[in-house]
Amino acid sequence: MLLSILNIIFFIAFLWFAWVNLNDKDAWLWVSIYMLAAVLCGLAAFKYYYPLIYIGAMSVYLLYAIILFIVKDGVWDWIFKHKAQNIAATMQATKPYIEKTREFFGLLIITGALLLNLLMSYDVR
Repeated sequence: MLLSILNIIFFIAFLWFAWVNLNDKDAWLWVSIYMLAAVLCGLAAFKYYYPLIYIGAMSVYLLYAIILFIVKDGVWDWIFKHKAQNIAATMQATKPYIEKTREFFGLLIITGALLLNLLMSYDVR
């Protein structure tokens, strides 16, 4: 029951994340990323699990997160060059490292949600 409630929360959150990304220049990418996560969490709320899709999506998301970590103006630069400045002060990402760092953490949140569902999918069987 608790996992179903958590998945409903993830479903709503990921839908909202997709919606706020509609005006981005790379909306096609981020809306797709968040919508896939929303659909998978929505299905998991009703006990429909898809382990192979979780593994594939998590692999892609983690690879992309690694890229965002090491690229110029990525998370590494945010931590060491920009002294981990506040990335949540405003919704406008005025600097590239803010956008990439937020995207990085978004991918980690999605991966965590999918990992939880992956683990639960093996528990259900």
